[in-house]
Amino acid sequence: MRSAIVLTGVSKRHGRGDSAVRALADVSLELGSGSFTAIMGPSGSGKTTLLQCAAGLDRPDSGSVRVGELELTELGEKRLAELRRRELGFVFQSFNLLPSLTAAQNVVLPLRLGGQRPRRGVARAALERVGLGRRARHLPAELSGGQQQRVAIARALVAEPRVIFADEPTGALDTRSAREALALLRSLVDEDGRTIVMVTHDPVAAAAADRVVFLADGEVVDALNAPRAEAVAARMTALGA
Repeated sequence: MRSAIVLTGVSKRHGRGDSAVRALADVSLELGSGSFTAIMGPSGSGKTTLLQCAAGLDRPDSGSVRVGELELTELGEKRLAELRRRELGFVFQSFNLLPSLTAAQNVVLPLRLGGQRPRRGVARAALERVGLGRRARHLPAELSGGQQQRVAIARALVAEPRVIFADEPTGALDTRSAREALALLRSLVDEDGRTIVMVTHDPVAAAAADRVVFLADGEVVDALNAPRAEAVAARMTALGA
């Protein structure tokens, strides 16, 4: 399996001097193309920092981050922004939809911000992919939380990224909506061959992944392939989460 993302010896501290906090400590991790990886760990273990460094949203203090053939630590801010816009997709817990825009307008917003003129029908096609083709003209307030998250996933898909980063994508959803969102993310791997990296605190969500990587105190301390929710919960309990 080809590697979609490779982190080698990545370290990151937040703050300066005596108040500095170690977020990541010499983390090395390889994520295969077309794989679904969940990142878990206790609060403060470095999960979000790992995701941000892997996505080029934050720069490590040391180490290497490679996405495909590109070494992110060697790219300038303009090239990094272009990479994120064209090659990477992002899904967040809070949806981050603009309330004054329709679902379709929210979906194509990243393209417009990048100076592109969206092709006709591209928003509806992305919404169809997430089962919301008939909701294109609805405002976020007219959609349920689960539907809003599916719009956010459609927005992440509109540029046809190779990798999608998801930070607690089910954290604000009820059980049924969370299950539907996870099934959708799973289908993006199985049917579209995309790579997904998901930070989550939920063992049930993690069980949708191919592998769970566990962090503690900024270090990778364990991994679990073909995870079951019960086994994930047991590992988390052992870590004191």
